[in-house]
Amino acid sequence: MGVVVSLDDKKNNNGSVQPLIDLTTADMSRVNELILSKAGSDVEMIPEVANHLISSGGKRLRPMITLAAARMFGYRGDGHVKLATSVEFMHTATLLHDDVVDESDLRRGKRTARMIWGNQASVLVGDFLLGQAFKMMVDVGSLEALDVLATSASVIAEGEVMQLAAAKNLETTEDEYLAVIKAKTAALFSAAAEVGPIIASASRTDRQALRSYGLNLGLAFQLVDDALDYGGNARDLGKNTGDDFREGKITLPVVLTYRRGTPDERLFWKEALENGANDDKGLEKAKGLMTRYGALSDTIQRARHFGGIARDALAPLDQSPQKDALLEVIDFCISRVN
Repeated sequence: MGVVVSLDDKKNNNGSVQPLIDLTTADMSRVNELILSKAGSDVEMIPEVANHLISSGGKRLRPMITLAAARMFGYRGDGHVKLATSVEFMHTATLLHDDVVDESDLRRGKRTARMIWGNQASVLVGDFLLGQAFKMMVDVGSLEALDVLATSASVIAEGEVMQLAAAKNLETTEDEYLAVIKAKTAALFSAAAEVGPIIASASRTDRQALRSYGLNLGLAFQLVDDALDYGGNARDLGKNTGDDFREGKITLPVVLTYRRGTPDERLFWKEALENGANDDKGLEKAKGLMTRYGALSDTIQRARHFGGIARDALAPLDQSPQKDALLEVIDFCISRVN
């Protein structure tokens, strides 16, 4: 019950992040050094909290996209390393803040920073990392890149507030939910991809192509995460499966299942997500309803749709190893449900 169905499509490609990792290995080594340097502080708790999450095993997909996008257009400076580090710090700060807002206990199989150091420390260290990110953006000296990343930081914060307003609201529509994840998740993917061509002085058309790629990849990535929470495993998800249900989160599988269900089934969702009746028995019932109404498979199909848009965004660009690697990432993100 509740297992995400495999995508039975002969064209489906499992994809891999390995080509992207291989292409960015040298630059990512510099990013990792800069991460350790910029996460340092004379205030002892700051590096402790920051390194707890930074070293927790994420793939660092977003900074690798920034590095590859810059190299794709022939960039030869070192500004892409600082921007990639800025992107990773923005992502890390968002995770620290998210865990406080969501009251999460685990992140990537480890206790969250808030469970060890408290909510206040998590929020403040997140703010410190954002400050360091903006200092590095300024060091690069590109007002356009600074504008793109600063705008994404504002949009991400708006997305957090939108999600807070929609929390446990089962009347949330699919369009409203997509607006939340576009701001909360896809905005940083989009900015990470766009700043590469910006500092490489690529054309506006190339810049728009990478922006669209990142935005739609981010939407696909989040929708797959939504499906995995009810039908995946903790390894693929980077957190405990069922956490969205236990935290009363409204995600696309919930939106679809709630709208397609009977009055009694909608009452179950209200009791589970609005009133906290979200134990293991409730989770199993939720998975069963999602299976009955095809909500997980439809969520995956939406992810594939956005993945297709991301693929088309790169289609007109000249062939390059970086382009091939970025296309592989689309397939990898979606294939996590197979």
